[in-house]
Amino acid sequence: MYSWRVIERQAVGNDLLRAAARLTRWASRHASFELPHAQARLLALVDELGPARVSALAQADHTSQPAMTTALQRLEADRLVHRVADPADARASLLSLTPRGRATLERVRAARLAALAPTLDALDDHDIARLRAAIEVMDDLLVRAVPTRKES
Repeated sequence: MYSWRVIERQAVGNDLLRAAARLTRWASRHASFELPHAQARLLALVDELGPARVSALAQADHTSQPAMTTALQRLEADRLVHRVADPADARASLLSLTPRGRATLERVRAARLAALAPTLDALDDHDIARLRAAIEVMDDLLVRAVPTRKES
């Protein structure tokens, strides 16, 4: 039998996931992108994980390695990511953003923020402070639960 504490945490988890998904969909729908959403998401993943192998990116994105390879090849063809030999294993390569890829990702993020800005502007200072506190709790939780290469 579940305790009220477990049930409450499950409800908070479900609400958090639902809110994050809605926010991402809303921002993507209202922002104008220069590349497809899936490619923008993949650029953000490469940025988050730092130089990473295809297998690590596939695992983080819950996709197959062949599907990730195909998606990354598109980004490579557009010169948004590049490969370098993995110093730990010369047979493998690490992918990272090119300067062009970083600039593209920054524009995508700016477009999402611009879409979200009017909604945030409608909040009063108290609600902004509450939102900031909630974001800090969520970030702390995620750093402990799922460290990125940059945080580890």
